[in-house]
Amino acid sequence: MLAEIAAANAAFAVIKEALNNGGELAAVGAKLGEYFGLKSEIQKKVKKDSSDFWELEKIKQQEDELREMLIYNGRAGLWDDWLKFQAEERKKRDKEAKELKAKQARRREIAYNIFVAILIGLAGITGIGIVVLMVMVANGWRP
Repeated sequence: MLAEIAAANAAFAVIKEALNNGGELAAVGAKLGEYFGLKSEIQKKVKKDSSDFWELEKIKQQEDELREMLIYNGRAGLWDDWLKFQAEERKKRDKEAKELKAKQARRREIAYNIFVAILIGLAGITGIGIVVLMVMVANGWRP
């Protein structure tokens, strides 16, 4: 969690510095995306463990400051476009997460099926061995 917070703070510092120095928003587009992704990860972790609630509040304050920078330093409607971009990225990440879970479930299913096949094979070989031994004993074979 600390790594994500530090990375988000670093990304925000780069964005803020670039915008304060008159830089173009397009130049910090990658950092904006990185910041949003880190914010999303931090939110998920805070939902699981609320001990870092105040760190998330700092991130929200940074986002308010970022909103103001985008509104006043960017073109008209940029903040709305940014919100749409965030929604699309969230959908993309959610879809990727679902696909990953489906792949993992499929791998577990394959591993389980292989395990069951091996057990059935071993049981079959053992059964055949017992039948052969019984036939040999019935025919008078003594060890």
